[in-house]
This record gives sequence, structure tokens and C-alpha cells, in this order.
Amino acid sequence: MKPDYKNWMPKGMVYSFLGGALGSAAVAIVLSLLLKGTLRTVLVVAFAALAVVFCGLTIWAALMRRAFSYDGKRQMSRQIIEGTAARVKLPDGGRCLDVGCGSGALAIAVAKCNPRGEVVGIDRWGKEYASFNKNFCESNARAEGVKNTSFRQGDATHLEFADETFDAVVSNYVYHNIPGERQQYLLETLRTLKKGGTFALHDIFSRSKYGDMQAFVQKLKDMGYEKVELIDTTDGKYMTKFEAGWMALSGSALLTGIK
Repeated sequence: MKPDYKNWMPKGMVYSFLGGALGSAAVAIVLSLLLKGTLRTVLVVAFAALAVVFCGLTIWAALMRRAFSYDGKRQMSRQIIEGTAARVKLPDGGRCLDVGCGSGALAIAVAKCNPRGEVVGIDRWGKEYASFNKNFCESNARAEGVKNTSFRQGDATHLEFADETFDAVVSNYVYHNIPGERQQYLLETLRTLKKGGTFALHDIFSRSKYGDMQAFVQKLKDMGYEKVELIDTTDGKYMTKFEAGWMALSGSALLTGIK
């Protein structure tokens, strides 16, 4: 039995873009046959241009899917997950929270690195990733032979855990998907971290999504955090600058440190 962490670029999105390209091209052809004059020219050009846009999006999504595949050559997803998990060292009996666990990949990777600890994964498992759920995560854990994980429904914006519950907190590509004050969501996660605990939160920390993250790093230091770093992961650690650019992942970084 093999784990199935699926792909961060859903197959349905690739097919949706392809359908848009084919549909727009078909409409352009039909209009060219049915209409005459200026109106035909305008509409045909408009739908042909739309077909080209959808064609480009299809190619982009297909390349994204290939890069993120756990079974392909690039395996960027695996590199990101394992690189983030390697940042966490739990004490014996320690607990780690994975916020937005998705298919369970990061929680399971942390659990494998820390067999004497426990990892709790939470996610809302919304319609955007309908194939991900608690049972799916548990199935992946069994496939990996990992027994020190548990999964539950949860909301990253309002965690049900008390202050200083966990020895470590982790997350990967979650908060940028949630509208609102994303720095506040980071603070909500860090609220559950014990004094002296470690954190490794990977996301697209661009200014347009998060505001001034260097100021946020300083804010955490002013709050008494022992160590805080914002590490660029597009310099070859997880991906290259070129990959981050065409994948729309520019700004990917790892917020890590000790509380």
C-alpha cells in the first residue's frame, strides 16, 4: 500500500482550463459561420483571444501539476514537505500541530522525523480540495507505517487549542489562501506554541498577501521570541527563482524560529 498525497494542482483545474480553451475556440468557429460584418469580426477575435488565454492557462497548470507530482521527476512537493519537516525536533513525548494538513503529508513527515513525539493535523477540508479529508490523512499515515499522528477538523483562524499547548507548530502553503489579516492568523498559530517551542511555517509571504513581513519578524522579537528568521525558499532550497516566478510562488519563504 502506497501513500497518496495527491497533487497541489488539482487535475480538475487543468481540465477546466482545457475545457475553456476548447469551448472558446468552438464558439469562435460557430460565430464565424453564422454572423457577418463587423460584429462577427469583433466576437470571433474576442473568443479566439479567450481561447488563447485558456490554452496558456492549461499549459501552465499542466506544468505545475508535473512539478508538484510526488511520482514525477521534479517532486517539488516532496522537497518542500521534507525540508520543512526537518526543521522540527520534538522532545520525547512532545506534540506538534500542523495547521492546514491537507492530505497529511507534512504531519506524517514530521511524525517520521520524531517517532517519540505526537503530531496533530487540523484542516477545514473545504470544497476546494474535496478529495482531502480525515480518513484520507489516516490512510496515508497507515501506508507510511506512522502511528504517532492524529487528524481532526479545525479552523486556522480560530484554533480550539489553549495557549502554549504544543512543542512545535508547522504549516505549508495555507494562510495565503485565507482572506483577511494573515499576520493575525500567524499569531493565532503561534499562540498555541509553548515557550521554547519551535515553529516552521512555509507560505507565500509576499507583501501583497502579508504586508511587511520584516516588520512582523521584528514584532515577534519584540514580543520576546528567542529566535525568528524569514528564510527565502526560492533560492534553490525548495525551488529556483525562475520556478517561483512562472509558478506564481514568488515570495515563498519559511518563517522559522524559537518562541
